[in-house]
Amino acid sequence: MALYLKKELEESRSVVGVWQITETEEELRKLGSVPADEMEEISFIKSESLRKQRLAVRALLCELFGEKVYLSHHDNGKPYLENTVTNISISHTDKYVAVILNDTEDVGIDIESLARDFSAVERKALSEDEIDDLDDDKKNEQLAIYWCAKEAIFKRISAYNVDFAEQIEVERFRPRGEGELEATFIHKDGYEEEFELEYITFDGHILVWVVG
Repeated sequence: MALYLKKELEESRSVVGVWQITETEEELRKLGSVPADEMEEISFIKSESLRKQRLAVRALLCELFGEKVYLSHHDNGKPYLENTVTNISISHTDKYVAVILNDTEDVGIDIESLARDFSAVERKALSEDEIDDLDDDKKNEQLAIYWCAKEAIFKRISAYNVDFAEQIEVERFRPRGEGELEATFIHKDGYEEEFELEYITFDGHILVWVVG
């Protein structure tokens, strides 16, 4: 399928890219630039789906940059691109991989399939106020958006031991095909950081990102 979506965000000078995984594993190996040591690491992953997701991320990056770029990870798992100042965040499902890029601002992104049951999110990741705001008619979709938003902020913050229910508050919203979200991250010292997020829905998936 190659590039499924490329969205240039003029206001934040960011780029969101989505790749639909329809290729074979061998085709993906040829499309991306993966160092030999990492290719060996990928080959030990038992799940074919996970191997293809890892390879599809590399293919997507080569497509967005128009040249070979090399992806590495910090000790805490946060991804970074070698030999460039561009900030990156990554997410993937069985069917899609997604990235967001920005040269100056920290970023976070998360994608989830709406076919997944998100009922556990209510118990482990929502505050009492957020639970009260749930709409029974669109509950699973709403929980998916909550989860994606909190995951995107978690990736943007890149902190350890974050309590999603206590430290990440998402303002009341009603699910639509696309929209904006407002959220607050409460640091352990009490400092509150405000964020604006965007989300879109496509092919039974939710994609949420945050910049800045």
